[in-house]
Amino acid sequence: MTDMWLGDSDCVSPEIFLSALGSLYPVFLKKTQQDAQEFLIYVFNELHEALKKHCGRRAYEKRSAPRSCRKVVASETSIITRLFEGQLNYRITCLKCETCTNKNEVFTVLSLPIPSEYECSLQDCLQCFFQQDTLTWNNQIHCSFCESKQETAVRATISKAPKIIVFHLKRFDIQGTVKRKLRTEILYPLTNLDLTPYICPIFRKHPKYNLCAVVNHFGDLDGGHYTAFCKNSVTQAWYSFDDTRVSEIPDTSVQTATAYLLFYSCQPFSMPIQKRRS
Repeated sequence: MTDMWLGDSDCVSPEIFLSALGSLYPVFLKKTQQDAQEFLIYVFNELHEALKKHCGRRAYEKRSAPRSCRKVVASETSIITRLFEGQLNYRITCLKCETCTNKNEVFTVLSLPIPSEYECSLQDCLQCFFQQDTLTWNNQIHCSFCESKQETAVRATISKAPKIIVFHLKRFDIQGTVKRKLRTEILYPLTNLDLTPYICPIFRKHPKYNLCAVVNHFGDLDGGHYTAFCKNSVTQAWYSFDDTRVSEIPDTSVQTATAYLLFYSCQPFSMPIQKRRS
């Protein structure tokens, strides 16, 4: 990261980083195409665990109690969880007795279904993800009130919106032996993405988001090529990253039919200012 921000070289090879992650997950050392979304989740997990331990050590060193009496309690938070971790709330309703229960689930990436083969919007994908589902037959859920499995209605909402939300567009469709890639053009806004309809009313602190990065995929399930668009937070300019080729691009070039991962940051996103004591 330091090498990239210093700007002393035209490009920075991620070979050392890939080797480090590959030592933990050998599948990423293979010379075959891997899934960028799976790679991102592994990166998030490993960075979180490493930074969590680092924060735990720092807290340990700062304590004033005698060393022999100190207890290390590793924090479960890190910069990764503070920026990327959100929470979904699933409202589960038994269709027989109408008893409602709630279940929470933490996420760092939301995998969105694509409801059309030709063209749709990101809002269409979100509506499809957050629409109410009815679980029947083998998918029935046990109702503690009825004391048996029953048909249930499930609806998800965001109970905790992350500062940076990552959307994974489910372009790779596998049904039995049939594999295909959905090449749907998905229209996504560069600014003012409104998540208000999907956030619990009492938690609507940052409903509007701005696009800050895109991962594109070219090719099919068996082989392809990844590129990225990233917005410089200082200059607000967009850049295209294609292996060693880095070039500035206009805002109009950020919308493509090859988008696979979308990164949105909430607005406003500012650090609190501490007042000086006189």
